[in-house]
Amino acid sequence: MRWPLYLRLVFLTAGTLLPFFWMVVILGHRRQRNFERVFFFLCLALTCFFGSSLLAMNAELYYGTPPRGLLRFAWTFLCLGLWFIPSLIVHLHAEYASIRELLHSRQRMAMWLVAAYLPAAILVPSLFAALFLRSGFDFERPTHFLGTAFQLWLVAALAVAAYWQRRFFQVAPDQAQKSFHKTTSELLSVLAVILLVMVFLERIWGSESGTSLSPLLFLLALIPLGLLIGNVKRFNFLQIGRQRNLIYAVFLVFLALLYLSFVRRAGLWWEHYLPPEATAALLLFLPVVFFEPLQRVMGRLLRKTAQTEVDRAQKLMGPINEVARLGNQSKLREFSERWIAEQLQLGEAHLALDAEEKAPNLLEHSQRGSEEVFEVGRGGRHLGSLRVRAYGAMISGETYAALEFLSEQLPAAFDLCGLIEEKLQLERELAKRQRLALVGQMAASISHNLKNPLGSIKTILQVQMESAELPASLRHETQMVLDEINRLSAKLNQLLQFSRPGVRVGSGGERCSLAQAAENVVKVLRHEAENRGVALELRLPEAEMWVAASAEVANDILSNLVLNAIEATPSGGHVRIAMHVAGGECQVNVEDDGPGIPPELREKVLQPFFTTKPRGTGLGLAIVQRRLEELGGAIEWWSPKEDGVGTKFRIMLPVNGGATQRENGGATAGVEREPK
Repeated sequence: MRWPLYLRLVFLTAGTLLPFFWMVVILGHRRQRNFERVFFFLCLALTCFFGSSLLAMNAELYYGTPPRGLLRFAWTFLCLGLWFIPSLIVHLHAEYASIRELLHSRQRMAMWLVAAYLPAAILVPSLFAALFLRSGFDFERPTHFLGTAFQLWLVAALAVAAYWQRRFFQVAPDQAQKSFHKTTSELLSVLAVILLVMVFLERIWGSESGTSLSPLLFLLALIPLGLLIGNVKRFNFLQIGRQRNLIYAVFLVFLALLYLSFVRRAGLWWEHYLPPEATAALLLFLPVVFFEPLQRVMGRLLRKTAQTEVDRAQKLMGPINEVARLGNQSKLREFSERWIAEQLQLGEAHLALDAEEKAPNLLEHSQRGSEEVFEVGRGGRHLGSLRVRAYGAMISGETYAALEFLSEQLPAAFDLCGLIEEKLQLERELAKRQRLALVGQMAASISHNLKNPLGSIKTILQVQMESAELPASLRHETQMVLDEINRLSAKLNQLLQFSRPGVRVGSGGERCSLAQAAENVVKVLRHEAENRGVALELRLPEAEMWVAASAEVANDILSNLVLNAIEATPSGGHVRIAMHVAGGECQVNVEDDGPGIPPELREKVLQPFFTTKPRGTGLGLAIVQRRLEELGGAIEWWSPKEDGVGTKFRIMLPVNGGATQRENGGATAGVEREPK
């Protein structure tokens, strides 16, 4: 037997199957990245190179003297595959360097691409010379026919790859990757040295001197591809570590092909002793002996894998439950999507928490081959849908099982989040009520301790002001003191107004005319508006509007809104009050021509004691909001309005009773368009 020939046959078979294996894996787990594309074409070039040599060797073993057309076909694909290997090696390492953030700019990446493909373009005449070779095809030394320049370019490409592998070793995040990059760097260096020695020997002692090193060259070229298979699980090469079923399936298919090839080859080896059909029958029956032990081994592996996936899925729920304890369902949904996609290595994960949304509607979007929809719920309860998209053509079985487990566990996390969110809301409400109770106690104390002395002081000063004997100089100063006392009394009244409850138990039958309350407020505040040079406009509906509130509460709401608008409007501006009934509630719009509310203050305008006025208490809008909450109403506001200035407040109050025609109806308030 010609064992060296068959040993080379084994190398060429492995060299054909290994890159072809990676081509199948990349197609099955495709990602939209240049690295995978370049790696695919590098594997294609290697497949053409090794496969053409394998085809020529099989033709030699089968025919003795292979047909010239078959050799020409094999030689053409061998030269083409070999020609692109150096450029693709450099390009592949440049792309991986970009992923590792070792190439930060596009200019440097472009320089590397030029350096990768420019030599191949320059040496095109050598390629044509090899392609149109008339005879003497030597599949053991193909680089000899492409010329010394190409051989040196191939050595340089391997040296560049070894350099980049050393750089990757330095920045690798863990020991497994460091070990892989270090080993690959050493192998590429040895490969470059052996190829350089072959070139040197051919130049010094002739073209046949480097032939003995060809098997070693083929073997070293295959080791990096083989190492990648072993390191897929260790450091998740190409992010397909979770797609173990894809790796196993492709590996078993190629193993079966190798065994069938061995059966055929063994039939030829032993044809002098046994008919090829008998040899094939014996070798095909032989694996049956290993089925039962293999079944036990596979059973243990499957159980271990299933348990591992369940444990992994349970660990995935740990951080999700931690976020759920924060009591924010929006953040929980965003974190769950990001966490599931990251940990299960998915291209996208979208969690729809609409209880009305049906999974079949989402299924229409999942027919693109790499998407699946899982119903999030348990025990007949539908919470939503989880739509995921894999990087590859399909989702692996273990990932599918993990997603099903997560879909059953997510409702508990969202229930926990909802309970904590409700608990936090109750705690905030309780704290707010406690603060308001404290304010009420403080206001009662202030009322008792300050209002009576202030009233006495005011009475004494008013008596003195009526005295004709009071000097003119003191009269002016006394008036200033009276004004300050009035201002202080107004602030005390506002504080008491905020602390006093507006709706008491048993007062649900109270109602008042909102239009009448608005007219009273305008009469009281018209003098203040005139002093500031502000025009106060009131537009009343023809129909009377009764709201479920006492006249005192309605006055609190309207007076604070209108006064706040007057104080915000510059001289010459307008404050407009309009009201109408819509949707079973009474709506009141209060607009001003002021400068508007700055964006950084919009979150604080309704908070108690927040004010931008030098002499304000910050309770006006807080009183409005509190009274509306007590009545079951609501408040909305926009700033600036449509014209880019001013502020518009809208309050909604529940209607009590039907609308009746007003005796002295004002202008009918039109329905205003919502500001954008």
